[in-house]
Amino acid sequence: MTKKLTQKDKVLAHLQENKKINPLEALNLYGSFRLGAIIFTLREEGYNIETKMKNNGVKKNHFAEYHYIDGKQMDIEDAIKSS
Repeated sequence: MTKKLTQKDKVLAHLQENKKINPLEALNLYGSFRLGAIIFTLREEGYNIETKMKNNGVKKNHFAEYHYIDGKQMDIEDAIKSS
């Protein structure tokens, strides 16, 4: 029996393959309304993911875009600095 992939698994695979994701992509592709929570969990597990704020061209309308740093996992010092 195969394990059903969670939204977290799907988002991680997407990040590893495409290197970035934003909330609209996560909603459209994986049905995730809580991308920020998934990213938080992945960071807690040691994945190095950066946040870049983007503007969609509408005044005061920003969104986060998350970038996966390829093949790197944070060490303890990096985890402490980012918290």
